[in-house]
Amino acid sequence: MIQHLHIENYALIELLDLDLQSGFSTITGETGAGKSIIIGAISLLLGQRADISAIKKDAKRCVIEATFDVKSQHLDAFFQENDLDFDGTECIIRRELTSAGKSRAFINDSPASLAQLKELGQQLLDVHSQHKNLLLGKEDFQLGIIDMIASNANLLTDYQKEYQAYKKSVRQLEESRQEAQQNREDEEFIRFQAEQLADADLEEVDQEELEQESETLEHAEEIKTSLYQAANALQSPDEGTDALQLIKHCLSSLRSIASVYPAAEEWSERLDSCYIDLKDMASEMDNQAEDVEYNPRRLEQINDRLNTIYSLQKKHHVDSVQELLEIQHTLEERLMHIDNSDEWLNQLEKDMEAQREKALAVAQKLSKSRQSSAKKVEKEMIERLLPLGMANVQFKCRIVAHTSELTPTGIDQVQFLFNANKSGELQPVSQIASGGEMSRVMLALKAMVAGTIHLPTIIFDEIDTGVSGSVAEKMARIMQEMGNNGCQVISITHLPQIASLADHHFRVYKEDSTDATLSHIIPLSQEERVEEIAHMLSGEELTQAALDNAKALLKTQ
Repeated sequence: MIQHLHIENYALIELLDLDLQSGFSTITGETGAGKSIIIGAISLLLGQRADISAIKKDAKRCVIEATFDVKSQHLDAFFQENDLDFDGTECIIRRELTSAGKSRAFINDSPASLAQLKELGQQLLDVHSQHKNLLLGKEDFQLGIIDMIASNANLLTDYQKEYQAYKKSVRQLEESRQEAQQNREDEEFIRFQAEQLADADLEEVDQEELEQESETLEHAEEIKTSLYQAANALQSPDEGTDALQLIKHCLSSLRSIASVYPAAEEWSERLDSCYIDLKDMASEMDNQAEDVEYNPRRLEQINDRLNTIYSLQKKHHVDSVQELLEIQHTLEERLMHIDNSDEWLNQLEKDMEAQREKALAVAQKLSKSRQSSAKKVEKEMIERLLPLGMANVQFKCRIVAHTSELTPTGIDQVQFLFNANKSGELQPVSQIASGGEMSRVMLALKAMVAGTIHLPTIIFDEIDTGVSGSVAEKMARIMQEMGNNGCQVISITHLPQIASLADHHFRVYKEDSTDATLSHIIPLSQEERVEEIAHMLSGEELTQAALDNAKALLKTQ
């Protein structure tokens, strides 16, 4: 339940701090005093899109914050899944809007998304405004009522899993059919491309190795000459004393003094190592020079091979042989699908049908549960509507199962049928019910749902539209009963019959100053309640008869 509501710089409210209690509360006030502003502010806490025009004129920021007592709500899973702080007893939701158009949301002081606000808000409270009576004409709303009364949450989860798998198989089959058709149309071109890549024989190709060999062959004479020159510089007798011979002489000199000059021993060891390396290098250069031969035929073969690779890479917009091989494999798979498309599509059709049967089996369980729940809803709705001035009411939940078509909610079409008269023909409630009848039907539905799913808080915004007198009192009794059964009920009303039966009473009023009009809301004492209800009975002029009537109404609690 809501324990505390804080509103700052929202519409006509400059600052509001309101403590709320359990049970049944009413909010009254003249038309335009600001009752709907409170509903708008609370809706922002439930994730509704923000409108910066709602920020109080000349204010830079508005804040709406509500503190909820959630000890009995079992919300641990939500907070764990969303990695939000939670002490198990209290939850604070805050929404901030700035005049620059920025919106921020927080749950227990941790930044939160609007989706998280909506998900959490659905578990904390329900706001029923006048336009929600139109939901009675919506099939998904009616189906939702049936599922809530039937406690079908787990079945719905199971069905959604199977339904999504079925839809995925339908998409896969359709895409595969389109792919098969496209492949058949492109078969000649695909086959040509695949054969061209296969003829290139790319499996054992090392492009870098080919490119290096091509470079070597193209510069064979230059390489051979340079290797001979380098080897000769180390060991050729044609140039006099070669480098290796000089190092050998140097080694002999160092070794001759090693016994009397210790440093010479270390130098001789290092120079000996260099001598061995240079001798090996000279030998390798000689051998490599012998191996390097200019082979124009081999060069032509390699360049032809590389030209084929370069051409294919350019054609397919890739840079490596590996990518060409991947394209080749893809084309071969497409050709395989073309050759085996009928078998492939037949298998996909079988898979889709098997998944459809699995989804249908869960949908039929869901339908059976709904049929059973519908009878309970019909019975309870009639019991709740009879005292509300509908002595001859008829109410029926018509459920038609269409096993030929699966929808996101199953196979059922649901329609609430209604007639307030004994002999009248049952028709869809949204088509036949008057405004007052719609209000009573919605109140009965909400009361039934609140008792089933134990919704902690429900706010009725003028649920009494179109009713008066004893019917209004009976509606108030239902809200009073909901409050006594653990649901925090807040009703915004213009009717004294409803206001008088509340456990707590708040009044909204406007106050004009020199530069602004502000809305305020205050809790009323017993004496103040008498005056407020008397004004609701008689208007602006307060009469003794109205005061006496107000006292009498309050005594009927």
